[in-house]
Amino acid sequence: MVEFITMAPTSGDGTSISTGNAGWTTAKGTTQREPSFSYIKAIAEAAEAGGFTSLLLPTGAGCLDSVAVAANLINCTQSLKFLFAVRPGVMSPTTFAKQFATIDNWSEGRAQVNIVTGGSPKELAGYGDFLPHDDRYRRTEEYIHVLKRLFSEKEVSHAGEFYELKNATLFPALKQTGSPKIFFGGASETGKQVAANVADVYMMWGEPLEIARERINDMKARYARAGRQASYSISFQVVLGKTEAEAWANANALVQHLAPEALEQKQQDRAKGDSVGVNRLHDLMEASRKDNFVIGPNLWAGLTQVLSGNSIALVGTADQIADRVVEFVSLGFDKVLLRGFPHLEVITEIGADVIPRVNERLSHAVPH
Repeated sequence: MVEFITMAPTSGDGTSISTGNAGWTTAKGTTQREPSFSYIKAIAEAAEAGGFTSLLLPTGAGCLDSVAVAANLINCTQSLKFLFAVRPGVMSPTTFAKQFATIDNWSEGRAQVNIVTGGSPKELAGYGDFLPHDDRYRRTEEYIHVLKRLFSEKEVSHAGEFYELKNATLFPALKQTGSPKIFFGGASETGKQVAANVADVYMMWGEPLEIARERINDMKARYARAGRQASYSISFQVVLGKTEAEAWANANALVQHLAPEALEQKQQDRAKGDSVGVNRLHDLMEASRKDNFVIGPNLWAGLTQVLSGNSIALVGTADQIADRVVEFVSLGFDKVLLRGFPHLEVITEIGADVIPRVNERLSHAVPH
């Protein structure tokens, strides 16, 4: 069966998109819903009740701190796992390992790891991280290597290109059985090879089915050459409607008040950034502009006009969304991240109407 992941909108949330990735902490404007404790708590509770297994806690200059958020959500949930996003250039592996182990211990083994290399040199510079693209990915590989050793060995000494440790130990011991799976995504050649070498779950942003097929087959081959196996995750925004026409009307309503400065800012950020994944989605958006950003059956790139990262949306009825999800699962994706605007209402609908339909379809699917 497939696992469902969603994320905590710790930059803020709203019913429409006007200022792109701008959260309540940025200078671009404010969102309709600040990421207060009560709101993020409601997100976590809705996710758990709706059948999501994990809550991604993002990282970035405009996000709340993921570790602090998880520490406050532990006692509000029973089974929900917390997928921490962490950047190697921001926190040492030993510091993160201790924070992670503390949350894992207090949550009875519900902590997970998402390593994010980062694709915006401008944002990374704010943290004092000035490494070029490929150097950042080499550091990521070493970071994951060190982290895995800290999770599995009693004492770690390491001398590498970016990190040096002598007799490092981890307290407290992890509560979960076995070393935590490392979630990681990278679309560049360097990023894909790092994934094949050390990551356990390869994460992709949503794209048209045939492109996703090519990409996952490429990664399966890379993992095979490395003598390793992996799980695969794919991420989408979701726009639902009782009819397909209503769903598309809802999608168009999300972007009807786009600010011109937000459109311009996205173009500037894309030009200055070096994320291959962001550029891929931006190119899909530009190529589909004449078709109202439709890039496939129930697939829409309209949000990519102003959003970076996970911006491709599944648009349709609950049955249509479930059908599309099953198609991607059939390619080998065993984890699906779904989110939307406004987040609370969308994941509540997904939990009530989409996840049961996907599970029902998969229970009757013929094994390949």
